[in-house]
Amino acid sequence: MTDVRTHQKYEALIARCRALRPVTVAVAHPCDEVSLHAAAAAARAGIIVPILVGPVARITMLAATLGVDLSGYRLVDAPHSHASAARAVELVRAGDAQALMKGSLHTDELLAEVVRADTGLRTGRRLSHVFIMDVPTYHKPLFITDAAVNIRPTLEQKADIAQNAIDLAHALGIARPKMAILSAVETVSSKLPSTLDAAALCKMAERGQITGALLDGPLALDNAISPEAARLKHLGSAVAGDADVLLVPDLEAGNMLAKELTFLANADAAGIVLGARVPVILTSRADSERTRLASCAVAALVAAAARATAAPVAAPAVAADAH
Repeated sequence: MTDVRTHQKYEALIARCRALRPVTVAVAHPCDEVSLHAAAAAARAGIIVPILVGPVARITMLAATLGVDLSGYRLVDAPHSHASAARAVELVRAGDAQALMKGSLHTDELLAEVVRADTGLRTGRRLSHVFIMDVPTYHKPLFITDAAVNIRPTLEQKADIAQNAIDLAHALGIARPKMAILSAVETVSSKLPSTLDAAALCKMAERGQITGALLDGPLALDNAISPEAARLKHLGSAVAGDADVLLVPDLEAGNMLAKELTFLANADAAGIVLGARVPVILTSRADSERTRLASCAVAALVAAAARATAAPVAAPAVAADAH
């Protein structure tokens, strides 16, 4: 059977990185085949310069087994996964790395170090995850947020989630992203709290509390991505039927949506965590090499945008349970 995945959208992201200098990435605990290959492949593509943080003897032995040449990489010794996460974050704080990448450790273990009040990488923004989906049946990259970090976000947390995704879209060259705030229906009802949040977020955007995008909601999924569905419902907004970003009601909805697109619609899902001082690259064992490269490319573009703006880091204010 012919693979319907074309990767055209991801190829465009990766191509944009060719004009950039590679971003230095602290890779926390790359102690399995998937994570070590992901770092090495992104390095060969000229997207990142990896610093491999973890048990050096174990990483070296693994590289020899896999035939990965480590001679051009910096290795930083750490005895176990927890120490690897802490040391990787320390490298970012010291200015030695401009992004983090998850190796063979749990996401929570890495993000716990990121959000530590004293030694972490917190800013005034809530941490949130964005999937950058390459969906063969959709005409442009489709962002889904948050499907991995915030379980049941409050209205204020959704505002941060929205702004993180908007800033990401800007870094990827989308000047005025269209954000659809999803629910089950397109009308506001007190029986569906997600519709109230959607309406409030749109008003917050009108008042300048969320900036840089067109917001509309509540919208059901069909109304957000199908021009025909939007037409049949007489939705005259610029967002309906042409969304760049889907802001989901909660993690369960977002996670199911992303996985449905992956496994039923042959989509690929690059992932990144935003809201810290630097982007955090998350990869999955199920990711293709192209998807892992796309995740690294997204981080490189975010880091390049941060260098260009040279914005000062906000004072720490994120809640301790942000991960």
